[in-house]
Amino acid sequence: MKKVLLCLLIGVLSVSVFSQAEITEKELKDHMLFLTSEKNAGRYPGGKANRRVVKYLKKEFKNIGVKHFDMGYKQTFNATLRVEKGIDKKPVVKTCNVVGFIEGNDVALKNEYIVLGAHYDHLGLGGPSSKSDKKHTIHYGADDNASGTAALLEIAEKIASQKHLLKRSIIFIAFGAEEQGLLGSKYFVDNPLVPLSQIKLMINMDMVGRMNKEKHVYMGGAGTFPDGVDFMQTLGKSLNLTPIVHAGSVGGSDHVSFYKKGISVLGMHTGGHPQYHKPEDTIDLINFEGQKQVADYIFKTIMKLATTDYNMVFIKQD
Repeated sequence: MKKVLLCLLIGVLSVSVFSQAEITEKELKDHMLFLTSEKNAGRYPGGKANRRVVKYLKKEFKNIGVKHFDMGYKQTFNATLRVEKGIDKKPVVKTCNVVGFIEGNDVALKNEYIVLGAHYDHLGLGGPSSKSDKKHTIHYGADDNASGTAALLEIAEKIASQKHLLKRSIIFIAFGAEEQGLLGSKYFVDNPLVPLSQIKLMINMDMVGRMNKEKHVYMGGAGTFPDGVDFMQTLGKSLNLTPIVHAGSVGGSDHVSFYKKGISVLGMHTGGHPQYHKPEDTIDLINFEGQKQVADYIFKTIMKLATTDYNMVFIKQD
């Protein structure tokens, strides 16, 4: 009888571990409910809400099994904030990137890194980057970029469950102060935690929560690594997605900072919408099924590149 109960318990635990490691719509939504909550007030750099979000991200990384570098999970920097026209003095606040890694297993290739990133900040109560006439109103930033941050956590969790397969190492970064001028990613590449020459690809997720009926997934920079355009098109189509793949078109978000340092990049998103940089960018408009499909696509991309000796060299695009 004891043997039967033990087998049942092992079976239940195995199912539980497997289900937790999978990317799920529920977990994506749970992360986003926290990130877009009223108390986090639009995730503006500096202040109590920023610290609360950072604490959440650190806890998730630790629970997942993502290791920290010597300085811990926080890479702290000062961010000079944008101000309305006519205001000369720009406030400076302390914020941070939240960074961790999973080490690969190959003696040589573990010293090569793929970076997966997403910015966690947004516009707070609006400010100069807002496209709304509603002043002092929470800009929830569900798609921009709670969607990418939630995907980052879910993908990290699934990769951690399969870390024994990795040859290359993976760095996960939740960037701060992207909306203030890509400040978090600029700080990271200027103060890298590993030599930049060892970073072979940076994948950035910014607004991945609004997939349309045609299942379009847009990306720029696929031509910055060998056969990248064909690779991303073939993989996307195999997952019943409609990838819109550009060899160049590198711009608009944190991957730009890496590209300027001669690092291959992929900037991933599901397209623009009328709620961009407005208070109406809320969680009720998120396509969680589509977000999960994008996260699975990116997970498979990383695993195909990190579990093989795929030739990773930088190719500059015009």
